Amino acid sequence: MAEHIIYLLGPYRIPGFQGERNVRVYLPSEGARAEPSPVLFLFDGQNVFHDDPSYSGGWHLHEAVRDLADRGLVAPVLVGIDHGGGERLTELSPFPGDGSEGRLDDFLGWITSEIVPAVQERFAVRRDPAGTAIGGSSMGGLAALYAHFRRPDVLGAALCMSPSLWFAERKIFDFIAAQPVPASSRLYVDAGAQEDGGSVLRDAARLVEHLRERGYSEANLLFCPDEAGTHSEDAWRRRAPGALQSLFAEAAREQQGDAGAPEGSQQAA
Repeated sequence: MAEHIIYLLGPYRIPGFQGERNVRVYLPSEGARAEPSPVLFLFDGQNVFHDDPSYSGGWHLHEAVRDLADRGLVAPVLVGIDHGGGERLTELSPFPGDGSEGRLDDFLGWITSEIVPAVQERFAVRRDPAGTAIGGSSMGGLAALYAHFRRPDVLGAALCMSPSLWFAERKIFDFIAAQPVPASSRLYVDAGAQEDGGSVLRDAARLVEHLRERGYSEANLLFCPDEAGTHSEDAWRRRAPGALQSLFAEAAREQQGDAGAPEGSQQAA
């Protein structure tokens, strides 16, 4: 089997935030490609690939993506964006509350103005919203949902695993209700019945019901309840391969020219 190569970008400093962080990029295949791949940006990049440097085990998403590619299915380029440790809650919070300053807009501004263009310039990825997704779990799932509705001109799809919809008195529901339905929108939402007494799953079901009332259907909204699911990296790692396949199953591929693998730091996965 071919070696997995993960490109290491950074370290980056974000204006207004402390410390440095890395961005890791995984390509489903190396070398020149006939057409660009969809791309998935992920919060909590430390958890995306390996067990190290994650605190509680990585998702090994690069293995799931390689499997999709080997089966001839749409396989996205993965971009894991590291969180800032002690600043994680603040940078992933769309609203102030629950001990957070609520600076997701600032963090998202850095992602869309710096990281998205950098990845688009260096790698053969799609540049249209329909081919550009963002994802995460827990607070990262909430952040991904918010980011999609906040910047649908850039991020046309979102992968939301066990999103923390309860955060800041569930203000995310009012926020989404006030936004127009994006012209390009695909959503994957899941949650486990064993998370916080079932409240995470109930909130997710409420979100899905609201979105369906606004015109979403199975064509662009997939809801996957997990009866055995807990709020854990193990549960998200188990569901991640299916989530990837579902989110990108309908992604239309467009010819946008060829590009090879860029020069840069590499890590064997």
